[in-house]
Amino acid sequence: MSKYKCIIFDCDGVLVDSEPIGNQVLVDMANELGANIDLLYAYKHFKGGKMQSCVDKIEALINQPIPEDFTDVYRQKSFEAFKANIKPVDGVTELVQSLKIPYCVASSGPENKIRHNLKLTGLLPFFEENIFSCYTIQKWKPSPAIFIWAAETLGFNPDECVVVEDSLTGVRAAKNGDFDVIGYTAHDYNNELKPEATYVFNSMEAIKKLLVEF
Repeated sequence: MSKYKCIIFDCDGVLVDSEPIGNQVLVDMANELGANIDLLYAYKHFKGGKMQSCVDKIEALINQPIPEDFTDVYRQKSFEAFKANIKPVDGVTELVQSLKIPYCVASSGPENKIRHNLKLTGLLPFFEENIFSCYTIQKWKPSPAIFIWAAETLGFNPDECVVVEDSLTGVRAAKNGDFDVIGYTAHDYNNELKPEATYVFNSMEAIKKLLVEF
C-alpha cells in the first residue's frame, strides 16, 4: 500500500501527451518572427512555465516585441493541433483507474485548456471536480501555491501528498512546498529531474507500482 494519501498530477506531459504538440506550435510561431529555435530548445526553456515567461524569452531572442495577439493566436492554433493529435500519456489511464486514494490535477495552463485536453483524451471524467489552474490564483510554478491550494482543498497536508511532474519547474515547485515529487522522465532529454525529484520513473507502469502496489 502506498504511504501517500493523495496524488497531485501535472497535466501536460503527465496526463496528456501535449508537450510535443504545444511546443511545436510555439516553436513554429516563434520562428516565423525570426527566433530560429527548435523543439529541444522549447523543452529546455518553455516546458512547465507560464505563457508570459515563454513570450519574454521569444522577445529576447528576436530583440523586439511580439504581436499583441500572439498568445491568442497560439491558443487557437494549439487547441486545433491538440484536437487533431493529442493522446493520453501511455499507461496513465490504467494508472488513474487503479487508484484507491484521492487525486487531482494541478496545472500551469488555463482551466479551459486543461478541460479541453482531458476531454479529448477521455480523462476528464476522472478529474471533473478536481482541476486546479495557476490562472485561478495567478501564481505560477516554481511557486508551490498551486500544489498547496490543491492539497488543502482535498483536505491533506503536503507530507501526505505526492506530486507527479515532468518539468524541472514543476519539480521545484513541489519541493518548494515540501511535497514529495515523482519526476516522469519520458521526455526529460536534459536529464534534469533526477537530481531534484524524490523519485524518477520513465513509465507510468513504474509509477503505478510505487503508488498502487507498494
